[in-house]
Amino acid sequence: MTTEVAFHFNAPDRLSYACRLLRKAYLKGARVLVLVDDGERAALDAALWTAVVGEFVPHSGPNDPPHVQARSPIHLASDASASNGASVLVNLRAEMPPGHERFARVIEVVTNDEGDRSHARERWKRYKAQGIEPQRHDLKLAPQD
Repeated sequence: MTTEVAFHFNAPDRLSYACRLLRKAYLKGARVLVLVDDGERAALDAALWTAVVGEFVPHSGPNDPPHVQARSPIHLASDASASNGASVLVNLRAEMPPGHERFARVIEVVTNDEGDRSHARERWKRYKAQGIEPQRHDLKLAPQD
């Protein structure tokens, strides 16, 4: 299996964009692992409860019981070892996601912050060095729904 990698550049707000992306993935029936720093996980968890008025995006975290994690279509974690059977990996961290090759698809969310962009350039180079040709999606040019 070849992993498809897509960088979503120019996200105005990482967590808001992640919520929209995860809502779409959930509605399409995808199983997703979200790599997020421990410091941002609580904020993302709360945002997934309130992102769209009247809707809840089902998800789990590392402190949820194993049976909840196994059934959750979206799992928030700080490392890729807790994959919950996901085929899609959304990376919200600065580091290259270890084990990314186990996933059919990797989505890298990149904000306008120069530090974030610098880390993204390094990840892009590492993917290319592994023979992966990342796709580039510029969110400034894409229609927002």
